[in-house]
Amino acid sequence: MDMFCRQCEQAAGGKVCSIKGVCGKDAQVSALQDLIIYSLEGIGIYGKLAREAGIKDAQADLFVVEALFATVTNVDFDPQKLQRILLRSYEIKNRVKTAFLETYKKQNNGDFSGVLPQVVSWEPAASLEGLIEQGSKIALIPGINANEDIRSLKELLLYGLKGMAAYADHAYIFEKQDEEISFFFYKGLAALVDDSLTADELVALNMEFGKVNFKCLQLLDSAHTEHFGNPVPTKVSLGFRKGPAIVVSGHDLLDLEDLLKQTEGKGINIYTHGEMLTSHGYPGLNKYKHLAGNYGGAWQDQQKEFAELPGAILMTTNCIQKPADSYANRIFTTGLVAWPGVTHIERLNGKKDFSQVIKRAQELGGFKEDKPGKEIIVGFGHNATLSVANKVIAAVKSGAIKHFFLIGGCDGAKSGRNYYTEFAQKVPKDCVILTLACGKYRFNKLEFGNIGGIPRLLDCGQCNDAYSAIKIALALADAFKCGVNELPLSLILSWYEQKAVCILITLLSLGIKNIKLGPSLPAFVSPNVLKVLVDKFNIAPVGNVDDDLRAALKR
Repeated sequence: MDMFCRQCEQAAGGKVCSIKGVCGKDAQVSALQDLIIYSLEGIGIYGKLAREAGIKDAQADLFVVEALFATVTNVDFDPQKLQRILLRSYEIKNRVKTAFLETYKKQNNGDFSGVLPQVVSWEPAASLEGLIEQGSKIALIPGINANEDIRSLKELLLYGLKGMAAYADHAYIFEKQDEEISFFFYKGLAALVDDSLTADELVALNMEFGKVNFKCLQLLDSAHTEHFGNPVPTKVSLGFRKGPAIVVSGHDLLDLEDLLKQTEGKGINIYTHGEMLTSHGYPGLNKYKHLAGNYGGAWQDQQKEFAELPGAILMTTNCIQKPADSYANRIFTTGLVAWPGVTHIERLNGKKDFSQVIKRAQELGGFKEDKPGKEIIVGFGHNATLSVANKVIAAVKSGAIKHFFLIGGCDGAKSGRNYYTEFAQKVPKDCVILTLACGKYRFNKLEFGNIGGIPRLLDCGQCNDAYSAIKIALALADAFKCGVNELPLSLILSWYEQKAVCILITLLSLGIKNIKLGPSLPAFVSPNVLKVLVDKFNIAPVGNVDDDLRAALKR
């Protein structure tokens, strides 16, 4: 059974995974995920019509977000869970459809007679095997295979929607939602099966999406800061404490808080991993004394790092890899992330019970002795950074700070990512580096020093905190009374999966140019679409570090 997946940077051969995903996804899981997108396109059509008729359905809104997020790279590998999503999608589609048809009839004194795409007629097969067969036979984006550029622009939109779903889902957890964001999910999904859209219209739709995603990032930022407080510069230990240990990976801050509450006073130390590193900067989380530090590095090293851990592991949201036998009996998942055979912690009556994770950590015993380690600093969100904006501006005007580099994004195992380490090392000492997401693990343990008391490396947070980096750039532009593109600022970004795609689209929608993207360009971007991005935004692949650095400093 073949598959077709090129949604992440590590697509086989830089083109497409056709036998098995580099992420570990097999052809059956790929077929089920493609079928989920197909079913969501049907919901998108009826959802858009329903919204335009004044009908809202909060359950449908949340379902669309969660179902899209489940198809993001390194999230849900469990066929049974994907089957449940598909069966639920059929129920949601019929509910939204019925509400629309009944309302339309009342509003227009007659039945709806519009011609809709075939996707609205999809019905799920009775068995898991039947669903897999259905998924293997449908096109991810139906009806447009003949036009490479149209397909490319629709794939760009689809992967952007998947990324925004991740951010929207995190906001939903804090009961934060927005009508414009909810509506665009339906509008975007419906557009994927609209054969009348031209390339120009799809470019415009992608730019519209970017601005909606910026609003979504802002919504998530407010959800986090209102609940946990604004991040503050905080030292994080990379060492260990004696005693039982639980490592928390992924992105979900509320899961971390729940676990901290449930382990308080039990002698268990909690460590962050991957993108959870920046949790330490939030006062509402750092107040827990048993939040002991950070264990390991970026997500792609987890199999080696978790094998060496004498503790339990909790995976929240995306970033899971196939658990090795050495730790398969002490890893747990929660939220939308899932792996077959791994114990999953569900939310019941609004709460999650992590007692199984806690018990396993106690059984394992944890680290035998204290091992002090290096400390690094996190917590330079927009509030903390802009609180010293006058000092930064004065340093720029005096010439003490010559340039800013945003070096961040997703990390991955594919070769070429040493570029970012080398680039950071070669940035001149009169320049400041902003960073966010797990790409920082390539260089965040290096010593960069400071400029007049301003640290040369400012960690702005997770990929979920991209709003902070954008807001800092916009605030600097406002302070210097210029556009972002006129600032002494260069964006050197790495991408891996769909959350990075939607952030890139957001940057472009804000008119930000001259972005260097790597370690390779998306396989789904056609030559003509790439030419548009180059001509309009001067986007370019990363190249030789010395040449790229020299060109950036000339701007």
